[in-house]
Amino acid sequence: MSSSTTKIEPLGAVRERVLAGLRQEIIAGTLLPGDRLVERELAEHFGVSRVPVREAIRALVAEGFVHFETPRRTVVRRLTPTDVRELFELREALEVYAAGLAASHATPEDLAEAEELLGRAAAATEAGDAEMITDINSRLHDRIMAMAGNSLLTEALEPVAGRLRWMTRRNEEWPQLLLEHRELYEAIASGDPDRARAHALAHVRTNYRSTVRHLFGDTEGREGRGDAEDLEDAEA
Repeated sequence: MSSSTTKIEPLGAVRERVLAGLRQEIIAGTLLPGDRLVERELAEHFGVSRVPVREAIRALVAEGFVHFETPRRTVVRRLTPTDVRELFELREALEVYAAGLAASHATPEDLAEAEELLGRAAAATEAGDAEMITDINSRLHDRIMAMAGNSLLTEALEPVAGRLRWMTRRNEEWPQLLLEHRELYEAIASGDPDRARAHALAHVRTNYRSTVRHLFGDTEGREGRGDAEDLEDAEA
């Protein structure tokens, strides 16, 4: 007499699967700001018990994706202009510094991988595949952080990386993003840290204004020097 056993997925793995699924639904816009997260409904949606759902929701609260409106009501967080400004200020500080390091440390293999990602981004942009564009652009920025060769930079950005991806996913000016990424790649490939930092700064600031415009319908964040001035100073 033979018997078969069903492999039981560990609770931790279930929780991570639900967490990744919910995070992606928020980033992609399937779950919108203000939408309520109901444990029972989500448990049915993912085919799991309510325990991993509850743990995933707590993790999303810690990551800044959702918050408790009341002790019994959890909703997707509504982003404010302050949220966006603070996150982009952090991104500017870390990514600009990383671009300068990447220009000094990038190997031919690093540059080849970044160039391959740019080729895939171009194809996704031509196809208008928003999900693929977002994924590839995130991987390109991860590649630049890795080129910098400073693990603390990556660790510092990791807690807010998901929220940054959520925000920038709302920016659908894909051809402009592709152009900026190509220019940033060329600056890093030149081996000139000043040039790389200037292009990274221009890219972050342009992306900030575009994200604010798409989220709030205005152009907050115009204060400070223009991107063109930054590039002119660096390339003079």
